[in-house]
Amino acid sequence: MQQVNSGVAYLLWCLCFFGVCGGQRFYTGHVTSGLVYLFTFGFLGVGQLIDLAFIPSMVNRRNIYLRGLHAQQSLELNIGNIPRQQKFQVNASPSTVHSPMQKLLLAAKKNGGQLSIAQAAMYTGLDPKEAKKLLQEAEKVGCAEICNDPVTGAIRYRFDV
Repeated sequence: MQQVNSGVAYLLWCLCFFGVCGGQRFYTGHVTSGLVYLFTFGFLGVGQLIDLAFIPSMVNRRNIYLRGLHAQQSLELNIGNIPRQQKFQVNASPSTVHSPMQKLLLAAKKNGGQLSIAQAAMYTGLDPKEAKKLLQEAEKVGCAEICNDPVTGAIRYRFDV
């Protein structure tokens, strides 16, 4: 990583004695103001004199910019003893893998034969819209019937399991 040197900036400032003003501005990355200084002879010399005081801060800002340009852009948060996320392999045999309909029927059996849409989504792991479609499919094939909860009036699906 190349740093900007204030000694070189002062030497470029000295070029104003030969009619080339603004060299220190080009060197420190201020191209637009360097062009203005070049064509106006450093604001008739006044800007060049002011730059004698500003060269150290211009060099410092340029070096900070260059260091940031080459820095590693990563951030790691350490919050307590939270372990890093690990990948788990699922070793499931074909006999234990259940289709969404089988999961739905097992959930209905565990809940006394009745499920709501939210319960079906929770037990099957499906999106609520997909769970509703699955419940409607179960009704179409004759596995379930739609009924209302006698207390709350909510829609329930009653299964014959």
